[in-house]
Amino acid sequence: MTREPERQSPVAAATAVYSASMLRVYDAFVLGGVCPAVWRCPRGVMAAQYDRHISDRHLDIGPGTGYFLDRCHFPTDHPQLALLDLNPAVLKAASRRVARYHPTTHRHNILEPYDLSGLRFSSASLNFVLHCLPGPMSAKAAAFDHLIPHLTPGAQVFGSTVLGEGVPHTPAASAQLDLLNRKKVFNNRKDSPESLEAELTTRFSKVTVTLRGSVALFTAQTHNLT
Repeated sequence: MTREPERQSPVAAATAVYSASMLRVYDAFVLGGVCPAVWRCPRGVMAAQYDRHISDRHLDIGPGTGYFLDRCHFPTDHPQLALLDLNPAVLKAASRRVARYHPTTHRHNILEPYDLSGLRFSSASLNFVLHCLPGPMSAKAAAFDHLIPHLTPGAQVFGSTVLGEGVPHTPAASAQLDLLNRKKVFNNRKDSPESLEAELTTRFSKVTVTLRGSVALFTAQTHNLT
């Protein structure tokens, strides 16, 4: 009797594209080429977010190659840094790149509750993560619900995501969105600035959503205890 192959979860399917070979060209192709030319959001805009909001105890969700962590200015020479992703190739590449900070790595699906062994953080980032997650923004927002228990009061949450609607797309951006959604790399056809802001506002304080081309850049803060 042959066993039917296990079906990948939608999150695993979306992250599977980030193989070791893909990660070797990601910085030049995606961050250096696609971001400014197609999404009209240069990587320097996202890098500036890191410099403004990163803290000495930081959790990076979906760290990619570690490009931004490698270049950002931590407020200390010895930050507590944790990397979280479902894809082991991503964790390996990013942790190797920022090995000088001795990061901890955690392999989890962010749409499910996860354990970080009691670690808590004063900043967290989700850079180019939400557009990969399945479902409408209300379903993607489970990632925020599962993140909050690992954050301190007043912690900074920031990131970026490519939107499917509510922003002007160039013909190149529209074509790329269609392709990536068909391949299930992106799942963002109905993602809009309003839906993102609504989900953030129900969970955080001091929410901002700024648009740059096809990209929304967001910041938020966990509530202080009263």
